[in-house]
Amino acid sequence: MNRVVKSYYPKLTFGYFFKLEVVMQSDNKERFSNRVNDYVKYRPGYPVEIIDFLQKQYGLYSDKKIADIGAGTGISTELFLRAGYSVVAVEPNKEMREKAVELLSGFPGFTILDGSAEHTGLGGASIDAIICGQAFHWFDVPKAKEEFKRILKDDGIAVLVWNERKMTSGFEKEYDNLIVKHATDYVKVDHRNIDLVHIEAFFSPNSCRLEILQNSQVFDFDGLEGRLASSSYMPARDTPGYAEMIVDLKELFLRYQAEGNITIHYDTKVYVGKL
Repeated sequence: MNRVVKSYYPKLTFGYFFKLEVVMQSDNKERFSNRVNDYVKYRPGYPVEIIDFLQKQYGLYSDKKIADIGAGTGISTELFLRAGYSVVAVEPNKEMREKAVELLSGFPGFTILDGSAEHTGLGGASIDAIICGQAFHWFDVPKAKEEFKRILKDDGIAVLVWNERKMTSGFEKEYDNLIVKHATDYVKVDHRNIDLVHIEAFFSPNSCRLEILQNSQVFDFDGLEGRLASSSYMPARDTPGYAEMIVDLKELFLRYQAEGNITIHYDTKVYVGKL
């Protein structure tokens, strides 16, 4: 597997943070309520190599306790549960939390809380590592940082993870154009709005390390439709604009499919540091 490792050091003064001024936090927490099934079926998972990286570089073995903040339906939670960790998932959205319980309650190390990044409900100095999979860009970052510092042990780490779609092939570029055309607020809420400057500011005055792993999904047309529908910034099924979006998606799929499938490639970006 191709791997890129970089270390970054903060250039900003402590106390500078980025807050995405797009929608109210309460609205953020309800954005996925009507997309849970598509989210579970079609969102990409995370490479298992994340586990190996965190164990070798940070000593994060399965005897450590993890909090998955903004856990959603438990995609990142499950990665660590399958590796034998105890994970407490923290998720404010009722529908996603219920789905996580349905999917993960069979794992002995699984617990879940109705909480948020700003108010987790966890005890002070009780967590060895915080994981945020595809979630950090929804947080009120200054408040979340204070909460993370409160619940982490002295030597604890924060791990921010995103699956970032590549835009190198013809399909990938046109797929992103389709999203921009049909989305309700993609440009505003895209996680790419959180760039290196904001990540550095979050970890300041400490450094953070970036690990990039390769990831991909292969879809037939129904899967590609589900992947698109799983995004909170796209028209939901049975809402205005959805049918028109799917017409464009079908045309795009037919032009680029190979043997009935399309591949979406990702850089899985893993930022790690102490707070």
